[in-house]
Parts: sequence; structure tokens; C-alpha cells
Amino acid sequence: MNNNFILVLNCGSSSLKFSLINPKNGATLLSGLAERLLSEQAIIKIKYNGEKEQHLIPVPFDHQSAVLCLVEHLKQLHLIDCITAIGHRVVHGGENYCQPTLINDDVKTAIEKLARLAPLHNPANLTGIIAAEAAFPTLKQVAIFDTAFHQTMPEKAYIYGIPYALYKQHGIRRYGFHGTSHYFVAQQAANILNKPLAQCSFISAHLGNGCSIAAIKDGKSVDTSLGMTPLEGVMMGTRSGDIDPGIIFHLINQLNYSVQDVDNMLNKQSGLLGVSGISNDCRTIETAYIEDHNVQAALALEVFCYRIAKAIASFTASLTVLDGIIFTGGIGENSDIIREKILAQLSLLNFTVDDEANLAMRFGKSGLISSEGSRSAWVIATNEEWVIAEQTFQLLNQES
Repeated sequence: MNNNFILVLNCGSSSLKFSLINPKNGATLLSGLAERLLSEQAIIKIKYNGEKEQHLIPVPFDHQSAVLCLVEHLKQLHLIDCITAIGHRVVHGGENYCQPTLINDDVKTAIEKLARLAPLHNPANLTGIIAAEAAFPTLKQVAIFDTAFHQTMPEKAYIYGIPYALYKQHGIRRYGFHGTSHYFVAQQAANILNKPLAQCSFISAHLGNGCSIAAIKDGKSVDTSLGMTPLEGVMMGTRSGDIDPGIIFHLINQLNYSVQDVDNMLNKQSGLLGVSGISNDCRTIETAYIEDHNVQAALALEVFCYRIAKAIASFTASLTVLDGIIFTGGIGENSDIIREKILAQLSLLNFTVDDEANLAMRFGKSGLISSEGSRSAWVIATNEEWVIAEQTFQLLNQES
């Protein structure tokens, strides 16, 4: 068996996603999820050879336990010797990390310091790194930063209209996220066009519970909708996206909200959930819209699609050529309704949808959904884990 597989880890605050991937072709040998960590209901789900298993995680129900549980399963399946390195998804790399990075003590310290910019993500990512180092002490660990792809943005795209000293002294600027996803689908679209990525320009829409739009010029990110945090930009599952900043002061000064109340509302109670009053799950909202003719569900979908279309249109200001739009992410890959509504808003840019092709694109399928004579629009299933595995493998080959 090929012994050049990369173990990819994506550690959340109470979860651990993992995949054992061939970096050369993206083939996934094993994958799974440990969830409800830090609770007594912690479980680990593993998929191997088409078979799915689920097990309780023994005490103390933490990330280290999950990694050790994974190691035991890898040993039982005789896969432990296939692993040559560990690739970690790390959400925030700030300005210092724009490339895959071999993890050492300095890098871990930097990830910890950057937690001030990503308090919900970087501490969990670091926890996963520490757990993996303990479980795989002889293997090299590599960090792939979610912000790295967007470090090619020009200053005019990432500077906010606030005192410049806040950027220089505290790093307050737009960083962007979903970088590995935007990079992957752009490369796939370039392959479809049979052109080098460096000769391609796209607008990529990663749509899921978290959403971001990216303008990609000559293969490089030149603008993106998510900012210093994942709250900026278009409306999302539970996040508001862009609002008038004055609303925050109105909520605090006039309606007696606390700062924590505002933070919780904008991050966890807004977006599709807040407008629909039903759910943050697009599938649930679409069902309410189609079957029940729910007015709030209809409004939530209209606002969601309009904001995304408006962002896409605005990002054409970053480009001189547009080869097409890419839809990806859980919603982008599976919702024909959302895609149709967005493209209908972009008719001025010569986008029209092929209804039959659009309806057929879901469940991991990729392909063209625009009609003949239209500017190109594709659905491309993202594969961030493959990017992490590939870039980890490439870095270690350069090092050797």
C-alpha cells in the first residue's frame, strides 16, 4: 500500500474532523468526525472502505482522547504506517503566514497570539496540534492557514476606513477566510478551461453556514468579503454580515443590550436564522418556502441571494476580465434555488442559468450550469482536505 498518505486534522471547539488522504490524487482512504467533545456524549464516527462505524470516546472526552481513539483505529486497520505527516487546518495566520508552514514552538506561539483575531477557532486549532504531536511524536506537523490565499490582496482591498494606526499597531484589517476552498475551486475551474490558473480570473462564492465571496485575478485573491473576523460580508446562516455599525451603538445605548448580547446576536442569532425565524439550515427554509409558502422563509432567501449577488457584482470592480462564477460549499453545491436566484440578479453581467443543468448539480457533482450564450457559471465541489494534504506533502518534499 502507498505509504505517502497525509492525515488531515481540522479541530473545532468541540469537534475533530479527520481524513487520511493521498496528496497526489485526493483519494480518501479513511475519514471521520469526533463530535460533542468535552461532554459525556462524545462520539467518534469513522468511514473506511465504504463502511461506517460509530464509537463512544472514553473519558476524559477531550481532543486528546479523540486523537488517541483515532490512533487505535488506525492501528487496528493497519493504516498507522501509511501516514507520513499531519496537515492541520488553522483558521487565522495573520499577515505573517501566507504559505504552508512547518509547525514548531514559534509557530504555536504565533497561533496562540493570533487567537485574539479568531478566538473561536485558533485555540481549538492549537489544541488539535498539541494532541497530534503527543500522539504522533515522530511525524512532522504542518499548518495550512485559512487566511493564506488572501494575503495577495492589495492594500486598497484590505484597509478599513478607520485610523491607519489601528492597522499598524493592532493588525486591524481585512484578512479573509475559506482560502483553501477558494484556491481549490479556482484551480479546478482553470482545469475546465484548460488554462493555467495564473491566466484565469473568477469570482468564487463559497456558500454554507459561513459564506464568503472572493475575487480571483490571474489566479490570485485580490478581494474577499469576510474581514478581520468571519462576521463581515454577506448574510450567512446565523451571522448578520455587513450592517450599519451605528446599529450596535443603538442596541447598547437605546435598547440596553450588553456588548455580549450584541456579539451573540450578530454571530449566532442573525442571518438566515434571524430573518426567517425558522432555522439557519437552508434546506429547512427552502422547504418552508416551497411547501408552506412561508413569508419569512421567502424573505430570508430573497435577502440572502440579493446580498450575495450584490457582492459578486461589486467584486467585478477588482477585475478586468471575468472567466466566470464558481459556486461551492454546502449551499453553493446543493441548492439549485439559491444559485438560480443569484444568477437571475446578475443578468446585466450576461449570466443566465440552464435550468436542467442547474437542477442536476448536487451531492458532490460539478459542472457548468449557465446556458448557451451566457457567461460561464459552474458548480464545483470543494475539497479543502485535499488542498491541505497536497500542500503539506509539497512543503515536506521541498524541505527534504
